[in-house]
Amino acid sequence: MRGFGGMIAFELGSLDRAARFLKNVRLCALAESLGGVETIITHPATMTHAAIPPGERATIGVTDGLVRISVGIEDAGDLVADILQALEA
Repeated sequence: MRGFGGMIAFELGSLDRAARFLKNVRLCALAESLGGVETIITHPATMTHAAIPPGERATIGVTDGLVRISVGIEDAGDLVADILQALEA
């Protein structure tokens, strides 16, 4: 089964937890661009929105624990397994 494409985002609660998660995913490429066929993962607080002061980021919902994934065409089961193992790490 192939990935369905689309964007998901979830809150991990802190910068430390987000950093650990990003370090442990294996199939997602860490990148600021979300426009390829491969699954891309981004940490907006330190990447796309890094120039915005923390208080303003929080107001618009871009917290230190926010992670965004642009799902690509990889096998959906492989992606789910990778995300789950990274969350558990």
